[in-house]
Amino acid sequence: MNEVVGRDDLLLVTLDTLRYDVAVELAATGRIPHLARHLPGGVWEKRHAPGSFTYASHQAMFAGFLPTPAAPGPHPRLFAARFAGSETTAGRTFVFDTPDLVSGLADAGYRTVCIGGVGFFNKRGALGDVLPGLFQESHWEPEFGVASPTSFEAQVERAEKVVAELPHEQRLFLFLNASALHQPNWFHTPGATRETGDSRATHAAALEYIDRHIGRLFAVLSSRRRCFAIVCSDHGTAYGDDGYVGHRLGHEAVWTVPYAHFFLEPSA
Repeated sequence: MNEVVGRDDLLLVTLDTLRYDVAVELAATGRIPHLARHLPGGVWEKRHAPGSFTYASHQAMFAGFLPTPAAPGPHPRLFAARFAGSETTAGRTFVFDTPDLVSGLADAGYRTVCIGGVGFFNKRGALGDVLPGLFQESHWEPEFGVASPTSFEAQVERAEKVVAELPHEQRLFLFLNASALHQPNWFHTPGATRETGDSRATHAAALEYIDRHIGRLFAVLSSRRRCFAIVCSDHGTAYGDDGYVGHRLGHEAVWTVPYAHFFLEPSA
């Protein structure tokens, strides 16, 4: 990462609430072709979330604690704050001296931009301003939120505008929190109604919706130079698993998440 930072643009996409089992199933059955073509070996890596809900998980990720590989460690991290005794900081780890990765990348010359999704990024109150407030530039509008059936399209459009307005020589760290998978997601299934509600199937349909548009995001982020991309879930969510519904709880469906990182080579 010490070679990547300063050379390439950086992209972090959190697919908010995406379950590992759903992500794996859709990749294996060809239902998310645009994502799958970038996954190393065409498969998601199984990892453990650093938190059981959005706020906690993102606070950890912005401190350098991305989802942890689901196998005995220690596992060297891509990014880490300088911290005496850290067992997951290795020679290839990008180490920053600020309290969080976002400001660390800003110190390294990056323009840091947040495109929010769920309520913790809506800037409508003190709590909703904490995470976006880490960035030099942040964007949120109702069209990006959980109630919008076209949220991800709107977020990608904003990303395209951000890149278009950025000087070519300026390095970019773009963070996008995709809200489409979060409840409510029933409207991503044709013929569904509010009364039928959300389910694992509508959750899967929301991931297919994201996949239909994520190619545009990857294209614009690689339009200037090579981009190092991280795409992962911040936590999963339960749809009646062992009687549980939702997240902010300690169930396997919540703690186990899909993860991938890869390079997006510059387009012609």
